Amino acid sequence: MKIYGISGLGADKRVFQFLNLEHEFIPIDWIDPLKKESISEYAKRFSSIIDTSEKFCVLGVSFGGLIAVEISKFLKPELTILISSAETRKEIPLIYRFLGKTKIVKIIPAKLLNPPRWIAKILFGTKKVTLLNEILNDTDLKFTKWAVQELFAWKNDQRVENVLKITGTKDKLIPQKPNENIAFIKGGGHLMIIDNAKEVSKIINKEINLLN
Repeated sequence: MKIYGISGLGADKRVFQFLNLEHEFIPIDWIDPLKKESISEYAKRFSSIIDTSEKFCVLGVSFGGLIAVEISKFLKPELTILISSAETRKEIPLIYRFLGKTKIVKIIPAKLLNPPRWIAKILFGTKKVTLLNEILNDTDLKFTKWAVQELFAWKNDQRVENVLKITGTKDKLIPQKPNENIAFIKGGGHLMIIDNAKEVSKIINKEINLLN
Protein backbone atom coordinates (compact mmCIF):
# COMPACT_ATOMS: atom_id res chain seq x y z
CA MET A 1 0.00 0.00 0.00
CA LYS A 2 1.39 3.37 -1.01
CA ILE A 3 0.69 6.46 1.06
CA TYR A 4 0.81 9.81 -0.75
CA GLY A 5 1.59 12.70 1.60
CA ILE A 6 0.48 16.31 1.22
CA SER A 7 2.13 18.79 3.58
CA GLY A 8 0.54 21.82 5.18
CA LEU A 9 0.13 25.39 4.01
CA GLY A 10 3.52 26.78 3.11
CA ALA A 11 5.24 23.67 4.41
CA ASP A 12 7.07 20.90 2.60
CA LYS A 13 7.99 17.24 2.97
CA ARG A 14 10.24 18.03 5.94
CA VAL A 15 7.15 17.77 8.17
CA PHE A 16 7.01 14.03 7.39
CA GLN A 17 10.59 13.19 8.33
CA PHE A 18 9.80 11.90 11.82
CA LEU A 19 7.04 9.49 10.79
CA ASN A 20 7.77 5.77 10.99
CA LEU A 21 5.27 4.15 8.64
CA GLU A 22 5.11 0.49 7.68
CA HIS A 23 4.11 1.22 4.08
CA GLU A 24 5.77 3.06 1.21
CA PHE A 25 5.40 6.81 1.74
CA ILE A 26 5.52 9.23 -1.20
CA PRO A 27 5.40 12.98 -0.42
CA ILE A 28 4.00 15.15 -3.22
CA ASP A 29 5.61 18.54 -3.84
CA TRP A 30 3.31 21.54 -4.15
CA ILE A 31 2.72 22.97 -7.62
CA ASP A 32 1.87 26.57 -8.45
CA PRO A 33 -1.87 27.29 -8.68
CA LEU A 34 -3.17 28.67 -11.94
CA LYS A 35 -4.85 32.05 -12.10
CA LYS A 36 -8.37 31.89 -10.60
CA GLU A 37 -7.97 28.14 -10.04
CA SER A 38 -10.31 26.65 -7.44
CA ILE A 39 -9.16 24.19 -4.81
CA SER A 40 -11.01 21.33 -6.56
CA GLU A 41 -9.41 22.14 -9.90
CA TYR A 42 -6.02 22.40 -8.23
CA ALA A 43 -6.51 19.02 -6.55
CA LYS A 44 -7.11 17.33 -9.91
CA ARG A 45 -3.86 18.68 -11.36
CA PHE A 46 -1.96 18.05 -8.16
CA SER A 47 -3.07 14.42 -7.96
CA SER A 48 -1.75 13.50 -11.41
CA ILE A 49 1.33 11.94 -9.77
CA ILE A 50 -0.80 9.35 -7.95
CA ASP A 51 -0.67 5.84 -9.40
CA THR A 52 -4.26 4.62 -9.30
CA SER A 53 -3.43 1.22 -10.80
CA GLU A 54 -2.79 -0.11 -7.29
CA LYS A 55 -4.32 0.51 -3.88
CA PHE A 56 -3.25 3.72 -2.19
CA CYS A 57 -3.97 6.10 0.68
CA VAL A 58 -3.83 9.89 0.77
CA LEU A 59 -2.48 11.72 3.82
CA GLY A 60 -2.93 15.46 4.24
CA VAL A 61 -1.66 17.79 6.95
CA SER A 62 -3.50 21.05 7.76
CA PHE A 63 -4.30 22.74 4.40
CA GLY A 64 -2.99 19.58 2.75
CA GLY A 65 -5.91 17.78 4.37
CA LEU A 66 -8.35 19.91 2.38
CA ILE A 67 -6.55 18.90 -0.80
CA ALA A 68 -6.70 15.26 0.34
CA VAL A 69 -10.46 15.55 0.82
CA GLU A 70 -10.90 17.03 -2.65
CA ILE A 71 -8.75 14.25 -4.15
CA SER A 72 -10.76 11.58 -2.34
CA LYS A 73 -13.92 12.75 -4.10
CA PHE A 74 -12.75 11.57 -7.49
CA LEU A 75 -9.88 9.10 -6.90
CA LYS A 76 -11.50 7.13 -4.05
CA PRO A 77 -8.38 6.07 -2.06
CA GLU A 78 -8.53 3.14 0.33
CA LEU A 79 -8.12 5.60 3.19
CA THR A 80 -7.93 9.37 3.52
CA ILE A 81 -5.82 10.45 6.51
CA LEU A 82 -6.39 13.97 7.83
CA ILE A 83 -3.85 15.29 10.32
CA SER A 84 -4.46 18.63 12.08
CA SER A 85 -7.05 19.36 9.44
CA ALA A 86 -10.77 19.39 8.61
CA GLU A 87 -13.13 17.15 6.70
CA THR A 88 -15.86 19.70 5.95
CA ARG A 89 -16.27 23.48 6.05
CA LYS A 90 -18.13 23.20 9.37
CA GLU A 91 -14.86 22.03 10.96
CA ILE A 92 -13.09 25.18 9.78
CA PRO A 93 -13.02 27.81 12.59
CA LEU A 94 -15.87 30.31 12.33
CA ILE A 95 -13.47 33.29 12.20
CA TYR A 96 -11.83 31.82 9.08
CA ARG A 97 -15.19 31.37 7.38
CA PHE A 98 -16.15 34.95 8.25
CA LEU A 99 -12.89 36.28 6.79
CA GLY A 100 -13.51 34.17 3.69
CA LYS A 101 -16.79 35.99 3.10
CA THR A 102 -15.08 39.38 3.38
CA LYS A 103 -12.49 38.33 0.73
CA ILE A 104 -9.95 40.39 2.68
CA VAL A 105 -7.13 38.00 1.78
CA LYS A 106 -7.38 39.05 -1.87
CA ILE A 107 -6.46 42.64 -1.10
CA ILE A 108 -3.78 42.32 1.58
CA PRO A 109 -0.10 42.04 0.58
CA ALA A 110 1.26 38.48 0.65
CA LYS A 111 4.10 39.55 2.97
CA LEU A 112 1.58 40.14 5.75
CA LEU A 113 0.90 36.40 5.77
CA ASN A 114 4.44 35.75 7.00
CA PRO A 115 4.01 35.85 10.80
CA PRO A 116 6.71 36.99 13.25
CA ARG A 117 8.55 33.90 14.42
CA TRP A 118 7.51 34.26 18.06
CA ILE A 119 3.85 34.31 17.01
CA ALA A 120 4.38 31.33 14.71
CA LYS A 121 5.90 29.40 17.60
CA ILE A 122 2.76 29.96 19.67
CA LEU A 123 0.32 29.21 16.85
CA PHE A 124 2.02 26.05 15.58
CA GLY A 125 2.89 24.83 19.07
CA THR A 126 6.00 22.86 18.13
CA LYS A 127 9.10 22.23 20.20
CA LYS A 128 11.23 22.02 17.05
CA VAL A 129 11.36 25.77 16.52
CA THR A 130 14.44 25.70 14.29
CA LEU A 131 12.71 23.38 11.82
CA LEU A 132 9.57 25.52 11.88
CA ASN A 133 11.59 28.66 11.14
CA GLU A 134 13.44 26.95 8.30
CA ILE A 135 10.16 25.90 6.71
CA LEU A 136 8.62 29.37 7.12
CA ASN A 137 11.74 31.02 5.67
CA ASP A 138 11.41 28.86 2.55
CA THR A 139 7.68 29.51 2.15
CA ASP A 140 6.35 30.85 -1.16
CA LEU A 141 4.11 33.67 0.06
CA LYS A 142 2.20 33.88 -3.23
CA PHE A 143 1.19 30.26 -2.78
CA THR A 144 0.39 30.94 0.87
CA LYS A 145 -1.96 33.77 -0.10
CA TRP A 146 -3.83 31.53 -2.54
CA ALA A 147 -3.99 28.70 -0.01
CA VAL A 148 -5.23 30.91 2.84
CA GLN A 149 -7.90 32.32 0.57
CA GLU A 150 -9.05 28.81 -0.42
CA LEU A 151 -8.97 27.64 3.21
CA PHE A 152 -11.15 30.53 4.36
CA ALA A 153 -13.61 30.12 1.47
CA TRP A 154 -13.75 26.30 1.39
CA LYS A 155 -17.35 25.19 0.86
CA ASN A 156 -17.06 21.42 1.08
CA ASP A 157 -19.93 19.72 2.94
CA GLN A 158 -19.23 16.23 1.60
CA ARG A 159 -17.81 13.75 4.10
CA VAL A 160 -15.10 11.29 3.12
CA GLU A 161 -16.17 7.65 2.78
CA ASN A 162 -13.11 6.11 4.46
CA VAL A 163 -11.34 8.61 6.68
CA LEU A 164 -8.92 8.65 9.60
CA LYS A 165 -8.76 11.97 11.45
CA ILE A 166 -5.97 12.74 13.90
CA THR A 167 -5.67 16.02 15.76
CA GLY A 168 -4.02 17.48 18.83
CA THR A 169 -5.91 18.58 21.92
CA LYS A 170 -3.96 21.86 21.90
CA ASP A 171 -4.26 22.69 18.19
CA LYS A 172 -4.71 26.48 17.98
CA LEU A 173 -5.09 26.80 14.20
CA ILE A 174 -7.70 24.16 13.30
CA PRO A 175 -9.03 22.96 16.67
CA GLN A 176 -11.63 20.20 16.74
CA LYS A 177 -14.35 19.45 19.29
CA PRO A 178 -14.30 16.10 21.11
CA ASN A 179 -15.60 13.49 18.70
CA GLU A 180 -15.52 9.71 18.70
CA ASN A 181 -14.56 9.80 15.02
CA ILE A 182 -11.33 11.71 15.72
CA ALA A 183 -8.15 10.25 17.24
CA PHE A 184 -6.90 12.92 19.65
CA ILE A 185 -3.24 13.25 20.61
CA LYS A 186 -3.12 14.60 24.16
CA GLY A 187 -1.11 17.83 24.34
CA GLY A 188 -0.50 17.84 20.60
CA GLY A 189 -0.31 21.18 18.79
CA HIS A 190 -0.89 21.96 15.12
CA LEU A 191 2.45 20.42 14.19
CA MET A 192 2.02 17.25 16.22
CA ILE A 193 3.07 15.32 13.11
CA ILE A 194 6.55 16.49 14.10
CA ASP A 195 6.41 16.51 17.90
CA ASN A 196 4.17 13.45 18.30
CA ALA A 197 5.30 11.52 15.25
CA LYS A 198 5.59 8.23 17.13
CA GLU A 199 1.97 8.34 18.31
CA VAL A 200 0.71 9.54 14.92
CA SER A 201 2.62 6.77 13.12
CA LYS A 202 1.22 4.10 15.44
CA ILE A 203 -2.36 5.20 14.75
CA ILE A 204 -1.82 5.30 10.99
CA ASN A 205 -0.07 1.91 10.83
CA LYS A 206 -2.81 0.26 12.85
CA GLU A 207 -5.58 1.69 10.67
CA ILE A 208 -3.93 0.78 7.36
CA ASN A 209 -3.13 -2.74 8.56
CA LEU A 210 -6.84 -3.22 9.21
CA LEU A 211 -7.44 -2.64 5.49
CA ASN A 212 -5.36 -5.65 4.47
